[in-house]
Amino acid sequence: MRVIIFGASGMLGKAALLECLDDTGVSEVVAVVRRPLGLEHAKLRELVHTDFLDYSAIEGDFAGLDACLYCVGISVSGLSEAEYRRVTVELAVAASRAMLKASPGMRMCFVSGAGTDRNGSQMWSRVKAEAEDAMLAMPWRSAHMFRPAAVFPRRGVVSRTPMYRAMYGLLGWAYSPMKALMPGGVTTSDHFGKAMLAVARNGHPLQLLESRDINAVDTSR
Repeated sequence: MRVIIFGASGMLGKAALLECLDDTGVSEVVAVVRRPLGLEHAKLRELVHTDFLDYSAIEGDFAGLDACLYCVGISVSGLSEAEYRRVTVELAVAASRAMLKASPGMRMCFVSGAGTDRNGSQMWSRVKAEAEDAMLAMPWRSAHMFRPAAVFPRRGVVSRTPMYRAMYGLLGWAYSPMKALMPGGVTTSDHFGKAMLAVARNGHPLQLLESRDINAVDTSR
């Protein structure tokens, strides 16, 4: 299986990348990045690209792909709705159109977030729902929206958002008690990466996977 990852420099994207590189069923991982990741692996091919609204220069590299793990995300703090929509919706749509043009049989696994709601009171939740709707309307083989809540980092991955990085640094010990108290509300980055890859490979009966559904994904196949 050939997989393409967007957002591989972020916490969830790197988690997914590491699991793909470890998986013997993945023959190649294409990472679309603004700058090199500083990671070398025989299966990893980086596409350094700066214009995430125009992929005409690298469209040929999208041919023959089986699945996309789309992990691009940004903190809403300090952004206008238009700025947040540009990153959350417009960039995702531009990438999806380019991929589907080159590899029409692809499957999409898209990182959204817990609390996403097209009728929500918070701007970010409505914009994320808009992104989900845009992805689900496209002609993928199948499309699956991942809505994680708390994801505790493992395998050395870190959040690029300072607030989250500090929070996980202080509360790393709390994963086990939190999982015992609310098993559907927390997961680890390595399980999340494995779950994304499993759904990319096998599909899933759900298009919207909440945190409890992500935890329940069988990652052994």
